[in-house]
Amino acid sequence: MTARIILAEQEYRDRVYACWLGKNIGGTLGAPDETKKYTHSLTYYDPLPDKSAPNDDLDLQLVWLVMLEKEGLPPRLADFGRYWSTYLWRYPWNEYGFCSRNLARGLMPPISGWFENYYVDEMGSPIRSELWACIAPADPQTAASLAWMDSALDHAGGEGTYGEMFWAAVESAGFVLSDPLELIRIGLAMIPPACAISRVIREVVWCWQHGIRYDDARERVTRIYWNEQPCNAIPNHGYTVAGWLYGQDFGDRLCKAVNCGFDTDCTGATLGALLGILGGTGGIPRQWSDPIGAEIVLHEFTGDCGVPRSLGDLTDRTVALARRLAEINGGPTAFGAAASLPADLRTSLYRNEKAFAALAQDVRCGSAVDRDLELFLHYHGDPVLYPGIARRMSLTCRLHGVEVQPELALLEGPVGWQAEPVDVGDGLAWDVTPPAYEQAVQLKITVSVQGAAYNAAFTVLSPNEAQGYPNGVQSTVWQPGMAAVPASGKRVEISFGPRGA
Repeated sequence: MTARIILAEQEYRDRVYACWLGKNIGGTLGAPDETKKYTHSLTYYDPLPDKSAPNDDLDLQLVWLVMLEKEGLPPRLADFGRYWSTYLWRYPWNEYGFCSRNLARGLMPPISGWFENYYVDEMGSPIRSELWACIAPADPQTAASLAWMDSALDHAGGEGTYGEMFWAAVESAGFVLSDPLELIRIGLAMIPPACAISRVIREVVWCWQHGIRYDDARERVTRIYWNEQPCNAIPNHGYTVAGWLYGQDFGDRLCKAVNCGFDTDCTGATLGALLGILGGTGGIPRQWSDPIGAEIVLHEFTGDCGVPRSLGDLTDRTVALARRLAEINGGPTAFGAAASLPADLRTSLYRNEKAFAALAQDVRCGSAVDRDLELFLHYHGDPVLYPGIARRMSLTCRLHGVEVQPELALLEGPVGWQAEPVDVGDGLAWDVTPPAYEQAVQLKITVSVQGAAYNAAFTVLSPNEAQGYPNGVQSTVWQPGMAAVPASGKRVEISFGPRGA
């Protein structure tokens, strides 16, 4: 049996603090040039700040931290949807806007993450990796599996998911390893080898190992992986890795990543967080930390839910969650007065069964929670049914995170709908046939598990309600105060510019 990895509590806490500090530094450095698709020549902040820049890169993770504190560990997909709808719906940009649109229509993750969402390959989820790494330190596969859950909200099935899983694993392993190439290999072990995120990272590593100059490596990434969207995750992952490998020290690495252009606040913030984990506060020069201080400056779109307002508070609460997860997870990591690393440390860090299991989950389903039971309705396609055409739908359930088989299950639709039970062995399935219908409807499910009754409702859209959405434009969103399915059914057309504009 593999011995547990013991992290020294004080050193671990210092690295967590440095992670959040580095995140703010890199995000503040890159914020003024965000979405500019050309190279820059920064060597320091320009302009010089007197506090950190507000950034969705950090704020969304602050809301997840509150969610974990209030709802418990491990998280549940439906909780992500509920907290987004309550505290983050004001974020309009790209995948965020389409996530809010889907949640407002009653489509819960993971189907909320991809349906009619052109932006599944964007940076909105890779920038949320640090929380999972910090609460699962030295446990990359757990960090990657948690990152999958997070990304399913607004990037399910897209490159954004692979990016968040990659960085969560790299940052988690960074608490006990420092070699960039080995950390990159661990991150790549968690994601599909043929995905574009994997290919662009391998390209930058190849350039670095074969003596290709930094400028030429940047141009190769831009030429091969160019995208019209400046926040597309694929080239931006190449830029972040290029800054890490080609840079000479903390500041030079951040500047090289940001100087590649495109989604500069995200590339700088992610790399700054990683460098913080690797070097702790002692690895961050005062010239970089002093101008921004320790205050957390919230973005105006972040709802008030009791998030931390200082890096110290954020660190304390992150560490508390990590201790709680270590207790319930039974994973490889524990905390003590002094560090103790097992001889087979690297074998443990390369384990990826949990990451593979996360990737194998069905993204064509919606999630719901009733008390301690999670219910997943598998649409077996788009969440749209066509009149007179039967569609097979199935149900799976998890009780306290463990899949269970209900003793009884009933699916009910509106008057005139047919839901015929189908024998599929151990599973629960129905052939659902609707009549003509104009609006979104709810399918109600009642199940009995271990003698207790549970209820959930899932949304099905009519063909009229799901006519697609043109690529490369912003979303239609619901009015403020949205519920899961707005009572009025009234949409408001709002146009927004690129993220951060």
